[in-house]
Amino acid sequence: MSKIRIGVVGVGHLGEHHTRILSQMPGAELVGINDIDIEKGRVKAEKYGTRHYDDLGQLLKETDAISLVVPTTAHHQVASRVLVEGKDLLIEKPITETVEQAEDLIDLAQKKNLMLQVGHIERFNPAFLAIREYQPDPKFIESHRLAQFNPRGTDVAVILDLMIHDIDLILSLVKAPLKDIEAAGVPVIAESQDICNARLTFQNGCVANVTASRISARPLRKMRLFEKDSYISLDFQGKSVEVYRLVEVDKMPQAEQKKTVVGNIPVEQVGKTIVYERPIVSDHDMLTTEIKSFLGSVRSRTKPQVTGEDGKKALEVALKIKQKAEEHQSWSASR
Repeated sequence: MSKIRIGVVGVGHLGEHHTRILSQMPGAELVGINDIDIEKGRVKAEKYGTRHYDDLGQLLKETDAISLVVPTTAHHQVASRVLVEGKDLLIEKPITETVEQAEDLIDLAQKKNLMLQVGHIERFNPAFLAIREYQPDPKFIESHRLAQFNPRGTDVAVILDLMIHDIDLILSLVKAPLKDIEAAGVPVIAESQDICNARLTFQNGCVANVTASRISARPLRKMRLFEKDSYISLDFQGKSVEVYRLVEVDKMPQAEQKKTVVGNIPVEQVGKTIVYERPIVSDHDMLTTEIKSFLGSVRSRTKPQVTGEDGKKALEVALKIKQKAEEHQSWSASR
């Protein structure tokens, strides 16, 4: 099986990780890297035993695919060039600055029959992958994504920096169109919102309460899913899952009886019990899994795990939340 020739464009903090992983990955040939800071790029290229291409065009000529890890402000410009040159593309989140730019990239990829995958890395979190067997149909979702302050990423609001991870996960879980958005957020250190809370209401009645902050004393990345007869708790940071399910005692299969029973339900639901499960969560590096998934799509010409359309939908919701938060901030300032 021939190796996929790939290059990395943008070798900052995250781009260096892409470079490191690709330099060691079977099935991939890291042709080289490109960075606007040529001196930095050459140092990184030497570190990972590859070549720095001062000219992006030359790198594109010698590759089959590109991993794009430049600032969001440059996503559309650089990604358009990559796709026009006929190269499959893994692009970091958010897909672009605007929905119109995202639509342009999606159209380009479709016209040229190219793979376009967006780097919503939490889709590859072991905890999230572990709940697929339960096929959750949540009616209420609560998520918290809190981080300690880091100047990197503060060029955009926390909604586009952190919250967009959970927006993408929620949109992948709820199989219904979005009906309404309420949001509030404030800047504390940066010029844009550093903390935000949003309430998403879907047409099937599901409600998602989403909080993101980058000024927390301690990091936290958790999501809770509530559905009829079950509750699932995901810890994305700890990579663990807890499941509580309501089960009729007289219908419990033998396998269920071996699981931990944590309590009986009061009079109104006599005959039911709560079964606690802690699914086995595989321990793997999320970025490595994401890149492997992309290379698999390139090789098999099958739809990526996170498509350009997925990236566009997450961006669209994130921008609406940002607008609502700004409107609330302006209203508060005028009081």
